[in-house]
Amino acid sequence: MKVRGFRIELGEIEAALAEHPGVREAVVVAREDRPGDVRLVGYVSSAAGTDPSPQALAAFLAERLPAYMVPAAWVLRERLPLTANGKVDRAALPAPVERGEGGAYLAPRSPVEEVLAGIWEEVLELERVGVEDDFFALGGHSLVAAQVTSRVLQAFSVELPLRLLFERPTVAALAAEVERLRGSGAATAAPPLVRAPRGTEAPLSFRQEWRWLLDQISPSDTGNNVPLALTLRGAVSVPALAAALAAEVERHESLRTRFVAVGGRPVQRIDPPWRPPLPFVDLGGLPPAAAEREAARLGEEEWTFPFDVARGPLLHSLLLRLEEEVFVLLLTLHHIISDGWSMRVLGRELPALYRAAQAGLPSPLPELPIQFRDFAIWQRGWLQGEALESLLGAAVTRLAGMPHLDLPTDRPPSARRDSSASSAGLLPFELDAALTAGLSALSRRQGASLFMTILAAFTGLLRRYTGRGDFPVAIISAGRTRAELEPLVGYFTNTLVIRAAAEGDPGFDELLARTRGATLAAYDHQDLPFSLLVEALRAQPGGPPRFEVLFLLQPQGSEVAATDAEVAAFPVVGTQAQDFALVLDLVEVGGGLIGTFSYNQALIDSTTALRWRGHLESLLAGVAADPTRPLTELPLLSEGERHQVTFEWGEAVHFDGGPAPIGIWGELTGAPAGRRARRLADGTLEVSAPEPAEAKAAPAFAAPAPIAPREPVEPARSLDSLSAAKRKLLAKRIGHIKGADRFVSSSCLKCQHCIREIDVLVPGQVKGSDQELPLLDEDAIRAEQGHDRLCDLGERVAIDGFQDPDHLCDRER
Repeated sequence: MKVRGFRIELGEIEAALAEHPGVREAVVVAREDRPGDVRLVGYVSSAAGTDPSPQALAAFLAERLPAYMVPAAWVLRERLPLTANGKVDRAALPAPVERGEGGAYLAPRSPVEEVLAGIWEEVLELERVGVEDDFFALGGHSLVAAQVTSRVLQAFSVELPLRLLFERPTVAALAAEVERLRGSGAATAAPPLVRAPRGTEAPLSFRQEWRWLLDQISPSDTGNNVPLALTLRGAVSVPALAAALAAEVERHESLRTRFVAVGGRPVQRIDPPWRPPLPFVDLGGLPPAAAEREAARLGEEEWTFPFDVARGPLLHSLLLRLEEEVFVLLLTLHHIISDGWSMRVLGRELPALYRAAQAGLPSPLPELPIQFRDFAIWQRGWLQGEALESLLGAAVTRLAGMPHLDLPTDRPPSARRDSSASSAGLLPFELDAALTAGLSALSRRQGASLFMTILAAFTGLLRRYTGRGDFPVAIISAGRTRAELEPLVGYFTNTLVIRAAAEGDPGFDELLARTRGATLAAYDHQDLPFSLLVEALRAQPGGPPRFEVLFLLQPQGSEVAATDAEVAAFPVVGTQAQDFALVLDLVEVGGGLIGTFSYNQALIDSTTALRWRGHLESLLAGVAADPTRPLTELPLLSEGERHQVTFEWGEAVHFDGGPAPIGIWGELTGAPAGRRARRLADGTLEVSAPEPAEAKAAPAFAAPAPIAPREPVEPARSLDSLSAAKRKLLAKRIGHIKGADRFVSSSCLKCQHCIREIDVLVPGQVKGSDQELPLLDEDAIRAEQGHDRLCDLGERVAIDGFQDPDHLCDRER
């Protein structure tokens, strides 16, 4: 028979399978369970005392037969169904299960796993693939496996032997092989992580020590708190829930750890198991709306509970009753003992421990082989000497010479230091399921992850605002690079630095490919603590760059393994944007993306943040519609902003000749920059501005914000009244204008941080006419006022492609 164009002898496959020592009986059939998808399925009963896995059987055949003869799916049975005469009843053979029954979905934990899961989703035409799902159990076969290897080559520049996919058929196992082949070597070079002797004080991990230092500086900063809300439905037993909390404290040493200074150095002190108190507040007597308001108030109060890391405990809890059978458990942990992953661990474990306590049974959870203190001791022992120097050298080389982003904030970076309240402003951010699906499909086509696609759009937006293509973007790594760390509660997260690669005016698909490479390069050094990286960069010429923006995207996590409890999403207010000027924090929920667009209010006004959020939404929609468009042609402005710039401000600016602008002008006109023309009521005033040879970057303009009308400009003065610096600025700004000798006035060039009023005299002549522009012509004044508004955007204005030093204010110098 023929399967996918290949002539196949089913008996030959069955004979090869019969040679396996663990196989008692084997049958191979060709099935078409999905229309148009014919695949081989192997049915095997195992010999006594053996239990061969589908992976082992596939690998066994791959060594003896061509890849196209290896079954794509397997059904393992104690006995195969027989007919009355003792032969295998092929008609009674069941269809293979696409995903293990009851198998929980486990989300990707690294960019490599996320890219591989996306590749599998594309080639297998599935909506979601977990890292522990078996490729062949999901319907994969040899031809699809070849598609996987080709996409892996495209995404990671790694030649993946087809045999490896048979030997490592899960995303998690294959990701480890890809990372090994890419030569990262960081995890494999580390010593084994084993349980350390008890009875001694343990050091802090590098990340914990950094958090401890922050706590010493601001001990009352509740931004260090990490919240969790669990909704429980039904007849909740408060004693059983308290027992479950006590079981968690006993299970995880982090939940009973304090941090004290000994000889000026912090150490971990692990207390004996203790039973955390569980205060109970009954809101059931209030009307539903009032109960929700009170629950929100209590939640905010609970999640801003002040901790003392030296005295402990660093876990606080509160149980609320909202209705007859609706309860909310509020938990607050200090960040030094927890992170977002830890809260998901608690969200999974607490329902299981609660059910066991309710039934009077011991904990059903397996014992943890190691604890966080073992990780801290292991990390301190490994990251020193040659191992540390190797990691530092590679990371510093990757980031050497990286400049600041210089985000065009409303106030200078020093305002953050000078401000007594650098709290975060929060704006909700949401992408619907349709747009998210489009971006996910684009990610799969490009061999990238959704994380990389949104990050590429974010860096593209920053490129449009600043004109810079090389700058740092911080991201957060889960920091659990070893499987034994996954079930632990502890502070493992690490900050990584992506070096944006948005130079020039690439199409978005090219920018995405660059971002994919930059992200994978950053993850090659994810074991390197951020504090050590910053210290190493500080020793380089120019010191470390400012880390102004942070991007986070969490995949949709595993479902809570209980029907009576669910994790309620709740943002940690203000913690990230106090450290960064701008933070985009997203999570996958229900097929879409939700999260926050947060900003440091000491630097950025709410109107600016609103505008930026809208621009990112427009940019992402444009990316999904056409990812091949150059970055400068992707939309930013809303229809209201476009109308305001083009019509309400009395001036429509367009360009011809020269390099394309990065800011809003290219979007408005679709034309490159070089020569600027202003459309007037009775014609066009043409201004010619030759590009200097050294000008390589296009002018960088940010999109406009509504501003108040300016006062009428002052009458013109003679050129002799201008200072030499202003004449130089005038010459660089406008070059010359054809045959004109009469002047109108203009004002206001605005640098990044303050306005300098400069009276410049603009000679002009109406295009296509010999008539000179009259002094203080009303249409010209109106146009100049429009120009003043365009200059008054709160961003740095580049003059003919470069920043004039005479224009810089003292703060800029």
